[in-house]
Parts: sequence; structure tokens; C-alpha cells
Amino acid sequence: MKRFLFHRLLALLPVLFVVSVVVFCLVHLAPGDPVLVILGNDASPADVAALRQQMGLDRPLLMQFFHWFGAVLSGDLGHSLFLNNSVMALFLQHLTPTVALALYAQVLALALGLAGGVISAWQHGRLADRAIRALATFGMSVPGFLLGLFLIFVFAVQLRWFPVVGYRSTNTDLLLNLWYLTLPAIALGLRIAALIARMTRAVMLDVLQEGFINTARAKGVPEQRVLLIHTLKNALIPILTICGESFASLVTGTIVIESVFGIPGVGSLIVDSIERRDVTVIQGVVLLITVAYVLINLAVDLLSYLADPRLSVEGVDP
Repeated sequence: MKRFLFHRLLALLPVLFVVSVVVFCLVHLAPGDPVLVILGNDASPADVAALRQQMGLDRPLLMQFFHWFGAVLSGDLGHSLFLNNSVMALFLQHLTPTVALALYAQVLALALGLAGGVISAWQHGRLADRAIRALATFGMSVPGFLLGLFLIFVFAVQLRWFPVVGYRSTNTDLLLNLWYLTLPAIALGLRIAALIARMTRAVMLDVLQEGFINTARAKGVPEQRVLLIHTLKNALIPILTICGESFASLVTGTIVIESVFGIPGVGSLIVDSIERRDVTVIQGVVLLITVAYVLINLAVDLLSYLADPRLSVEGVDP
């Protein structure tokens, strides 16, 4: 276990380096100049040159990259060019809405996906199975932002059951916070729910063909117990893996949903930083999201091993 953790954490370094290179190149080669955004297009060439030198943007790109990446390795992600605050502080300020939205979406996706998958496997080949499979296909094919706009129009504008946009802190009222996050959580989590439902159905149908299931039925075990205890328990590992990977994708997929619903999370921070060409914030936040994605997947591997110790952490059966 310790060797596995060491190798996975060691493998994080080249991933961070590659992501850093790609993000740095995309940000610095994209059109637009943060100096002109700050000073305006009417600024004199002398003022532009002075500010560019002050911000270190007059140096060669290769030198800028290694200076920035060296600071990252020491734990310094830099400071915003516009907000007069460190990147880490800005990230932490916007992290709570993103995590709250991702967790809420994951809970909804898990509840809907497991329920749909179990019912679909139980009613295999029947009308309920076909209906759930059709809904799962719809959920996986509709883009999140389009579903979000539809939910806003129907449930916020027409029916007025939910607010159109906005966010309320969890420190004020938890129920109020959940009320504001319900529509964006559905828009964000429906695709994951569809994926979990399809995976649950497929895995449970495979498990239902095993001999111990027939033995349990022959002993007179109720069908509900066969489904929820014997079958679902043995289908836990792949479902757990899907849930962990989906949560990582939920965290990274909140960018568009937060923009649609006006949620001040990490996604909104990235969008605002792109609009004002705040290159330091873009680089640092994308790097932090990459680290979070890798660590979440590592945690999923560990949970899978703890759920079934027969699995080898090296990927080879003992």
C-alpha cells in the first residue's frame, strides 16, 4: 500500500509539468494583452513598456515559464494581476460554492443512478427497463448548459419554484442554499446519473447470472434482498469507481454550469480571469484543479481496495 501511494504521488509530478506547459502555452499564445487590459488601448508605449517590465512579461516565454513553475514547486502560485490577491487565496474564496454544487450533484446522481439501475435490472426487458434506458440515453446526450437553460425556463421562470440565478452561503441557511443549488445540481448531475444507472444495470445483470444468486433464490431469499444485498453488494466496486471518477469530472465540469446560474465558484473565477486576461490566476487555478482531479482518482483506487481487499493495489490479483 505504501509503495502504491509513493508511486502514484511521484507520478503526479510529470502530470503537473505537462499540464503546466500546456496551460502556460495556451494562455500566453492566446490573443490579448493583460497590460493593455489594465492600462487601456490609449496608453502610451512608455507606460505599456514600463508595466510590462514590472510584471515580468518582457522576458522570453521560456524564462517566464521556468520562473513561474519554480515558484509553483515551492508552493507559490503567484498573485492576480488585477485583484491584488494571491491565487491560492482567490481559489479558496471561490472553492466552497464549487464543492457544495459538486457534492449536491453527486448525491442526486448517485441516488437517481442507483435507483434507476436497480429497477432497470430488476425489470429487465420490461417497460420500466426500456423507459429508464431511454431516459439514461437522453441524460447522457443533452449538454449540461442546455439542460440548465431549460430548467431555468420551466422551473424558475414559468413555475417560479426555484430562483433563476444566484447563490446563498451555507453559513446562512442550509435549506436556502440547497434551494438555490437544486437546478444547477440537476443540470450538472443528470449525465452522471445516467452513467451510473447504465453501469449499475449492466453490472447487476452480470452478477444475477452467478451461481450464488441462484442458490440464494433456491433457499427462498426474498427477491428484494437478493437485489439489494447479494447483487448490489457484489457490484459495488465498478459502481464505486464510476462514482469517484464522476465526482472528479463534476468538480471540473462546474465551469459552464456556474456561469449559467451565476454561482461565484471556481468556474466563475476562471471565466472572469479569461475575460480580463489574468494569466496568473488561470494558470494557478487550472493547475490546482488538475491536482484535485488526480488526488480524487487516487482516493477512488484506495476506496476500491478497502471495499474489496482481494484486489491488489498493483492491479494484479494476489
